[in-house]
This record gives sequence, structure tokens and C-alpha cells, in this order.
Amino acid sequence: PGELNAGAIGAGVANAGGTGGTGNAGGITGGGGAVNIGPAGAFDPVVNFAFSWDRVTSPLNSVVVSGIPTTTSYAASISESYAQMFRDGTSFSVSFSALRQSTTQKNTLYNPDVTSRLSIGFNQPLLAGFGTLPNERFMLVANTNQSTAQEVFRQQVIASVVQLEAAYWDLAAFQLNVKVAQQSLGVSRELYEQTKKQLEVGTLSRIDMVTAESQVAASERDLIVAQTNLQQQETSLKQLISKRGDPALDNATIEVTDPLPEPQEADLPRLEIALSTAEKSRPELREAQNNLANQNIGIRFTQNNMKPNVSLFGLYASSGLAGNTVLTTANPVITTGGVGGSLVQSLGASYPETAYGLSFATTIRNRSAQADNIRAQLEQNQLEVSQQNTRNQINLQVRQARIGIIQGKAQVESAREAVRLAQLTLDAEKKKLDAGLSTSYNVVLRTRDVVSAQYALVQVEDAYAKALVAMDQSTGTILERNGIEMNDAVTGTVSKEPTPPFHLPAPTPTNQGGAR
Repeated sequence: PGELNAGAIGAGVANAGGTGGTGNAGGITGGGGAVNIGPAGAFDPVVNFAFSWDRVTSPLNSVVVSGIPTTTSYAASISESYAQMFRDGTSFSVSFSALRQSTTQKNTLYNPDVTSRLSIGFNQPLLAGFGTLPNERFMLVANTNQSTAQEVFRQQVIASVVQLEAAYWDLAAFQLNVKVAQQSLGVSRELYEQTKKQLEVGTLSRIDMVTAESQVAASERDLIVAQTNLQQQETSLKQLISKRGDPALDNATIEVTDPLPEPQEADLPRLEIALSTAEKSRPELREAQNNLANQNIGIRFTQNNMKPNVSLFGLYASSGLAGNTVLTTANPVITTGGVGGSLVQSLGASYPETAYGLSFATTIRNRSAQADNIRAQLEQNQLEVSQQNTRNQINLQVRQARIGIIQGKAQVESAREAVRLAQLTLDAEKKKLDAGLSTSYNVVLRTRDVVSAQYALVQVEDAYAKALVAMDQSTGTILERNGIEMNDAVTGTVSKEPTPPFHLPAPTPTNQGGAR
């Protein structure tokens, strides 16, 4: 309806209540504890840095090696490393370390000396752990859960729109009830004045005057009740469209811009089209599909875990050693060296090391992994059954909504015919009263019949409008039908005004129906 907007939905969706899950949070895919879960951020690179300084004094039991019985050594070390894991399971690391030490020993080649080492290694799983699925499973599940959360929010928005539309149509019906009550009061007063004149001329008795007065009082009561119901419905609708209480809104009056819809042939979609639309648009089915997608990831992951652990690894390293040394010649000469020389040797592969190999490990029978896989398959079967139940329930809702439209259209036509016939009967009774062939009591009875028929017409028109809402809800197209953008609902803003399917002037007192 015209008073609904996406901003109000987004800002006040929490008022509609309801919470929803975001998929299969436990079990195989969500970390329920049955399957080992890797650390978060496994693909983020890891950098390590360490520095230490050390002083050691040691007694010796021999002087052959060191030349002295007690030695003192000083050491300063630094180490750095970089490790990275990729989505297919490949991991590599680069590390560098350097150690500078000096000692009081007499027989060392370098003193002080600097030892450095540069190494590069990699590891590639070939069976278990190979591929993107085992390593990206939590990201895949998280992406699916994000989509599920959006569908859950969409369900809440749809529920809010349905509630708002129902409240709006009730408000439109209550406004028509007020008009019917006002018309009834006008007719009762007209009858009262006419009866009063006839009483004065002596053509009617006093009891006819009492009957006319009673009808005026009853009509005034009906008008008060109708106005009270209208005010209460306005309050309820304000509560739905307002996120928080606003004194200015309390004093505002809601005017109906879209009348109760008139039945049209286009209101009733073909059953196969409605079912197909619901299959594509209902958020419950999308949520079920997302849960099945998550469970399929769990099955594939547990199947991968049943394979043996086979890995290909390799290592390349290079070392360097430099420092101060004494040349034992006739005239001893001290040659200096240190960090620079050691780094040149490490980077220049003066002392290389190369290694590669293949590792194999397997668990005999691997019953734990088999149990996880069977459990994942059972959970998938349960989700498939649940999805089919959801689909059956949605199909039932679509069929019931179509039946509601068919019955509602027939009831509206019958109610309008009842109003027409009751009005003809009332007009005939008035003519008989003017001719002296009837009484005010009979006219009052016919007037009450007309009012009851008009109230019944308003009621069935309101029910028909709600049947149209139920049809849009069952097919999942209610947001599109009202031109509501999901982004606006999320942010609580209005990027464009909604475009509801009702754009006709409000009905006149003699025409209680509109067109759709």
C-alpha cells in the first residue's frame, strides 16, 4: 500500500521479531567438534623474528681441545622466518639465522666467528589435504552462511511487510465501516424526522416514534464503535511503521490512499506459474539449498580425510662461516672477517644443502574418518528430507492462497448482490411507509439489513485484499510487488519510493470498492 516504504521496514524490522540461524553451525562443516579444525587465518603469512645474547663460563676436564681448563664464551644470535600457505595446500617457508660468538679457547679456527644459514623449504600434500576444498572449506561455508543470513533477513522483511499490509487493509476497512455507520446514522435521523412529522399529523402511532428514536441511538452507538476501532487500528499501524515513539505521530491521522482492491481476473495466477515462482523466490527454499551446499562441502571434506597422508617436500639451504683468524707464520698475522663474509658465503651458496623426499602416513582402517563421512551423509539425508518438506509446505501455501482468492472473489460478488437487494428492499419498504402500508418498525428492520450487508461487504473485501497479500507471500514476490529494495531494508533508508500495485483514488461513500 501507499503508506508502506522500505525505509520503515529496514528501520523497524526488529520490531517484527524473529531470529534465524545462518546454516548448519555444528556438525561436519561448522566446527561441532567431530572434525579437527585448523587455526583461523591459515592463509595469512607468518613472520617470526628473534634475538638473543648469551654468556657462558664452563669448567673443562681437558685442555687438549681448548688449551685452558676454563672457558668463557659470548654469543649473540638473530633469526627471521617467513611462512606462507596457499589454497591448494602448498606451503613454503624462508628462514635466515646468524650467530656471532667469541670464546677464550685457544684452538678455534675463527674467534670471534659469525655463522649464518639461509634455507627455503616447501611441502605439498598429494592425497589428504590436496586441493582447495580441504583448505577453503570454512571460507566456502562462511560465504554460504552469509547468503543464508541474507535470506533469513529477507524472511523477516517479508513478515514485516505482510503484517503492515494486513494492518493497512484493516485500517481501510475500518474507515469504510465509519462511512457505513455515518450513512446509517443519516438514514436513521431522516427516518426519525419523517416519523415525527407523520406523528404530528396523526398517521403514525407513538410506538413508531419510539422505534425511530431507538434506531437513531443504535446508529450513534455503531458509529462510536466504528470510530473507536479505527483509532485503535491507526495506533497499531503507527506502532508498526515507527521505530520509536513520536509525539507528533500520535496526533497524526493516517489517510488511506489505496482503496480495498476490486477482484480482477489477473489476480489469480496459473497454478504452475505460481509454483514455479515460489520455487525460485521463496527464501526458505534458498536457505535449505544453502544448508545442503554446506553439507556437501562437509561430505567432500570427510571423504578427503579418508585418504592417506602423502606429501612431497623439499629443502634448499646454504651456510656461511667467517671471522677473525691468526695465520701461524714466522710473524703471526691476524686476518679479519665477520658478518659480511658469512653472508657472502650463505647467499653465494658456498656450502649448499639440497634435500627432497616423499612422506607417507596412513591410519589402518581409519574408522574415525569413516564415521565422520557416514555422519555427514546422514546429515545430508536429513537436510534433503527437510528441504522436501519445506517445498511441500510452500506448494500447499500457494494452493491455499489461490483458493482464498477464488473464494474471496465469489464472496465479494455475493456480498455486493446482497447489498443491492437489501437496498432495493429498503427503498420498497420506504415507499410502503409513505403510502401508509407499512410501519417505522419494518423500515428500521430493512435499514438494519442494509447496514449488516454493507458491513459484510467491507469484511469480505478486506479478506480479499489479505488473500492477495497471502498470494504474494506464498510466491515470495511481495517485496517486488511493492517495489521494496532489500538494500533499503538493510540500511533503513529509502533510495526510491516504493511502487505498490494500488494507485486509485479512495472510494466514495457509494462505491466501497476500488480497482486493482
